[in-house]
Amino acid sequence: MGRFCQRFAARQWRTFGFAFVHLVTIVGCGGAPRSRFPDAEAALARMRATHACSRGLMGEAKADFIDSRGRVRGNVSILVALPDRTRLDVFSPFGVSLSTLTTEQGQFAFFDLGQKLYIEGPASPCNIARFTQVPMPPFALVQLLRGEAPVLKHVSTEASIAWSSGLFGGGRYRVEIRGQYESLETIDIVPHPDDFERPWQEQRVRVLRVDLAQQGLELYQAELEGHRTAETAKTRQDPDGLDPDLPPSGPACSAEVPRRMRLVVPDGSRDLVLHFDRVEHNPPLVTGAFRQIRPDGVRVSRADCR
Repeated sequence: MGRFCQRFAARQWRTFGFAFVHLVTIVGCGGAPRSRFPDAEAALARMRATHACSRGLMGEAKADFIDSRGRVRGNVSILVALPDRTRLDVFSPFGVSLSTLTTEQGQFAFFDLGQKLYIEGPASPCNIARFTQVPMPPFALVQLLRGEAPVLKHVSTEASIAWSSGLFGGGRYRVEIRGQYESLETIDIVPHPDDFERPWQEQRVRVLRVDLAQQGLELYQAELEGHRTAETAKTRQDPDGLDPDLPPSGPACSAEVPRRMRLVVPDGSRDLVLHFDRVEHNPPLVTGAFRQIRPDGVRVSRADCR
């Protein structure tokens, strides 16, 4: 009986030991790519290359706004173009335009049908927050919608990168960038699942999260999920044949776009979630698309917040 117990104990230990080694292997590997980025600048360069063909974006999304006043859902038509041109139209479930935000060449306009109010001013982060709920410059919003992280101006020595393994596989890179005025940006990225075995110089990159803080105060968080490939918009044709065709505003493009984006103020007081139903790269751009004509019979206000 004693020998049986010893053999049984030894067998159980071997089983436990194998499981332990297997667990350590999983934790140690963490799904890391075979070829890793040598430094932060290499990773940022690959991020930019991944989205280089996209000069702009057109799409339709479901929007979920949350602030201290409650929760509002709506449909949003989105048109953006590099570097900082935006047009965001919010519609009711019946297709009525409720509000429109536009920015171009540093100018901002916002029309609110419900309040019959038209606001003009600089395209500053606090004015952009009238839609996003989160203060950010228009160029940052354009880049995030395209799936690319806006990057703080910095010197290369102030950027670092590290791979963080998941407990049971997976993982991500975390890029930390220190900019001017005690600003700190963290960008979580991961190679495309099909590119883990490729040399790092050939890997496409997905941005998963962006956090921005200044002087120890968190400004916003952006979470990006559901990355799927989007294609180039088609040439716009006049059905009556009177106007010339409008070609796409950029080259042929087949790059991934996050289909869910969440923008959060860290204190939890404001939140915006966008779920894209349809999205295309480099849409044809009609002259004046990013400027509004002031409607008649509305109150006009100036917003010079900085």
